[in-house]
Amino acid sequence: MALTKRQKQIFDYVRGFIEEHGYSPSLEEIGRHFGLSSVATVHKHVTNLVKKGLLRRSWNQNRSIEVVQEGDAPRAVEIPLLGTVSADHPVAPTTKDRTLTVPSWLVGQGRTYALEVDDDSMLDDQIRDGDHVIVEERRHAEDGQVVVAMVHGEEAWLRRYLEGEDKVRLADTRASRRETTDSLPLDRVEIRGVVRGIIRSC
Repeated sequence: MALTKRQKQIFDYVRGFIEEHGYSPSLEEIGRHFGLSSVATVHKHVTNLVKKGLLRRSWNQNRSIEVVQEGDAPRAVEIPLLGTVSADHPVAPTTKDRTLTVPSWLVGQGRTYALEVDDDSMLDDQIRDGDHVIVEERRHAEDGQVVVAMVHGEEAWLRRYLEGEDKVRLADTRASRRETTDSLPLDRVEIRGVVRGIIRSC
């Protein structure tokens, strides 16, 4: 497989960084190492390495670059499709036993399931009506991640998690309406899962 000189350098750097630290470098760290001031340029190189099957990257996670090991062929697995969700409407459980086939690397260590998105309220995150979000059950999230979260112990919504000192905001990301929820005390918000990826509707 033909690589440009820069792609080979970045691939070798990412592989060495992971071997040394146990986690992947950020795009900013890759850029600093090679004297590249534009994160967009680094992103383009990494994306090309993903397309060539040498790296893979999880959506909605920091330091999510992984080296694809030789012989590590992608497998498909079935996960439960539990219902529909949006930033405006709570999860609506499906009445049928349905599954969705996804690449194995999208499945997290915890229970993983899919939800079908039923509106465009997360459009700025490239989550569109009809897409399926792949969710790993978790009780904690990092600032900025897209999550399935409950407020006041009621129904769960799909929102972006924005954490402050003692409060949190759960926001949709449609340009015309950046926030649909006021700041809330941390103990009023219960994280139910973190989105690991998106399966695009055709």
